[in-house]
Amino acid sequence: MICLFGNQKGGVGKSTLTVLSGNFLSLDKNWPVTIIDMDYQLSISQKFEKAKVLENKEPYDVLPASLENFPMLSSVLTRNKKDAILIDLPGKLDDDGLIPVFQSADLVICPFSYDEFTFESTVLFAVVLKKVNPKVDIAFIPNRIKANVKFEIMSEVNEQLSKFGIITASIPDRIDFQRITTFQTPISLDGVITPIFEEIFADRLWKK
Repeated sequence: MICLFGNQKGGVGKSTLTVLSGNFLSLDKNWPVTIIDMDYQLSISQKFEKAKVLENKEPYDVLPASLENFPMLSSVLTRNKKDAILIDLPGKLDDDGLIPVFQSADLVICPFSYDEFTFESTVLFAVVLKKVNPKVDIAFIPNRIKANVKFEIMSEVNEQLSKFGIITASIPDRIDFQRITTFQTPISLDGVITPIFEEIFADRLWKK
């Protein structure tokens, strides 16, 4: 399974959700996982290297890579169809290197927030993605949501995004997320994260 984490808009929590998914699939579901860090900041790779100094055997590998490397990488990574390959994408759409990555995807997880600019970027991302890979499944995750979001905005955004994929329950803006590592997810976040990932990965966990 190849699962992308993407949105044209930066700062929506792609990297955090990539790590959370890696922890969930490897630690909770015992699924072989490899994370490919294509984000320009390489925050997952940095987190991984830092954690390796402090922890024991890592639960999965994190590989920094660029879009140009993907065609070469994909032939190696997809040899075993039962592995979960999680790819943290750069926050952009204006690179032809995204096309083979989009085409390879079985699932795309797209975090977003309920503001006009992020909504427009998210819709554009979904339109381009579906044009390149019409069969791909998309799961939209409302992320870092504050309690004062107006219901009217949520309703309108959800109606539009539901044309492209499923919309999960919201993830609130909490300080606990700063304590996530590539070795563990804080127990305090289990009740928030686990039901969302169970919903997203349910069919694929059964088939793996």
